[in-house]
Amino acid sequence: MLKESGFYKGINLGGWLSQCDYSEDRLNSFITEKDFAVIASWGFDHVRLPVDYNVIQDAQGSMIEEGLARVDAALECCEKNGLHMVLDLHKTPGFSFDPQEKELGFFRSEADQQRFYSIWECFAARYADRSELLMFDLLNEITEPSYLEDWIRISAECIRRIRCFAPDVRILIGSYHHNAVSAVKDLPAPADDRVFYSFHCYDPHTYTHQGAYWMSGVEGFDVDARVSFRDTGVTPAFFEELFASAFEKAQAEGTELYCGEYGVIDIVPPEDALGWFRTIHEVFEKYGIARSVWTYREMDFGLADTRMDTVRKELLSCL
Repeated sequence: MLKESGFYKGINLGGWLSQCDYSEDRLNSFITEKDFAVIASWGFDHVRLPVDYNVIQDAQGSMIEEGLARVDAALECCEKNGLHMVLDLHKTPGFSFDPQEKELGFFRSEADQQRFYSIWECFAARYADRSELLMFDLLNEITEPSYLEDWIRISAECIRRIRCFAPDVRILIGSYHHNAVSAVKDLPAPADDRVFYSFHCYDPHTYTHQGAYWMSGVEGFDVDARVSFRDTGVTPAFFEELFASAFEKAQAEGTELYCGEYGVIDIVPPEDALGWFRTIHEVFEKYGIARSVWTYREMDFGLADTRMDTVRKELLSCL
């Protein structure tokens, strides 16, 4: 269903309305209409648009029309260029996937949960007549397993509220450990046939995140170590085994898988990163897994960056 619906091969627009300084210059110029045309010319059928709550909702919980208009404009650019859009709430009041943000309390705060619901009710009402162009990604990367019980309750209520306005819009739900594919098996059955399981994949992190400053202090991770793809020993069998429990869960529940993020850090030479991309895509294709690569520009993973010029054609041919 996702392949036929325009949500099969996508790319993230990270760092535009999320994970940035939120300056007018950033919001106005980091991604422009011409970028959507480039993305379409590269053969992608959709974009995943991460949005932080503070772009679209103020501290009192009121929606910010200027921020919503930016999402409107992104959707219009998609439509103009024959693209679909996954709308991803990257951060919500009281929760961030990044511990350095120190946003905590969402899973115990009724007030924060009500703000979360109101964001999605706003999106659902605003885009009710454009459901075929959109898929909603409820929340980026739940972290702790201890949050799962509350997340199941919160996401179910959120889906119920969305359905009051947009009964047909597609919805993604992910699990804990930063949306790990191994945690998909612990999600409940989808609420309906337009709810799909989401996961992110940067395995093995020692390869895809080598040199990442934000990984400093993570147990078992050496920021200074450098690893070639050859040294990882990664083969299609590696990803098949990694995805197996999630694929079995999706099949048992009659739904599909969507990999919302995957990629290789820019410290890795582009020619070497190709091996990882070829391997994971072989498995994506074998099992019909929809996906969205991280990311279009900069953010340490950019496919549009000049460093990728020598391999981009070959890379796009395997995405």
